[in-house]
Amino acid sequence: MKQEILNRFLRYVQIDTKSDENSETYPSTKKQFDLARILEKELANLGLKDAGIDEYGYVTASLPSNIDKDIPVIAFLAHMDTAPDMSGKNVRPQVFENYTGEDIIINKDLNIHLTVKDFPELKNYTGQTIITASGNTLLGADDKAGIAEIMTALEYLVKNPEIKHGTIKVAFTPDEEIGKGVDFFDVKKFGADYAYTMDGGEVGELEYENFNAAGISIKIQGRDIHPGYAKGKMINAIHVATELNDMLPIDQRPELTENLEGFFHIIRFIGTVETAEIHYLIRDHDMDKFEQKKTFIKEVVSLINKKYNREVARYQLEDQYYNMRKKIEPVFHIVEQAKQAMIEVGITPNVKPIRGGTDGARLSYMGLPCPNIFTGGHNFHGKQEFIPLESMEKAVQVILKIVEKSTK
Repeated sequence: MKQEILNRFLRYVQIDTKSDENSETYPSTKKQFDLARILEKELANLGLKDAGIDEYGYVTASLPSNIDKDIPVIAFLAHMDTAPDMSGKNVRPQVFENYTGEDIIINKDLNIHLTVKDFPELKNYTGQTIITASGNTLLGADDKAGIAEIMTALEYLVKNPEIKHGTIKVAFTPDEEIGKGVDFFDVKKFGADYAYTMDGGEVGELEYENFNAAGISIKIQGRDIHPGYAKGKMINAIHVATELNDMLPIDQRPELTENLEGFFHIIRFIGTVETAEIHYLIRDHDMDKFEQKKTFIKEVVSLINKKYNREVARYQLEDQYYNMRKKIEPVFHIVEQAKQAMIEVGITPNVKPIRGGTDGARLSYMGLPCPNIFTGGHNFHGKQEFIPLESMEKAVQVILKIVEKSTK
């Protein structure tokens, strides 16, 4: 099974599927169809006659039930796009077999390493097979590992019809990384009773709660005057923007928070004396604190305008997704089922909140309860991303065990 997983994964990550948050199309990049068409063909070759891809890039398929009793329809999902943070073009995966437990040189010329000092979790994978990119791009395990795991599990079930299962649905979605992954997903047509996204990190992760999320963009209108004659007249938009940023609590930045702590995350700044623009992510697991954060940043904008006695700052704030816990708790048996599946394949479940979001968060609010399961990867979205092959194999085993347990 490991070789099948590896072959799939190496093939998928070399297809550029980077999404674009500034695009007005759906999917945000046409190149996501390149992987979608490959997956559609592979699903059809497995004998899934309803395998298809729609105008929005959603790839879906069903493995029909092979048992006589009526049981809930279960689904597994993963996303095809990779993060806009880092290039996904010309990904060149590297395979380090029989990892020795020492530092890994990803790219000697660029001085990019995986060091045990910086990433002590590497020691957990001594003797295993580690996969990285080449130092110029991300790897794309988020979430092509999830795709490879689902496809491998499907192939295993097709080739071993003696394994009893109900109807199993799969879906591969675009644009998850930019928060638009299920904008046009038809939950009713899909027809699953519950689902799991294969989109988590290291082995054992199981998540059924996530951030409440919003994004805010703030535009600053300054006044550019010749600096030699600027006294009392110039309003430097760069200074206004940095002043506004300094009014946000320093201890609520991503690099200073953990567990259930929320944050304000500045993700983009563009500025001249005349105009500036700042973009933030607002995150918190607690809905009350989430609302307080949104209120606070709006009040900061108001204070800036009062100081300058004019509307120098304007904002546009939009909620992005909400904590799925509220929708999962009424059907908590699907979390318990995943926990028990992990235990039965020798994994200690690590149930914790996601410090992020997945398609599953929005799907849960659309009527498809959808907790999140590990894929096995580390350091997503960066050049030091890596994933152990054995972790992907464990993810496949968990999928198969969930399928088995769903028939009981």
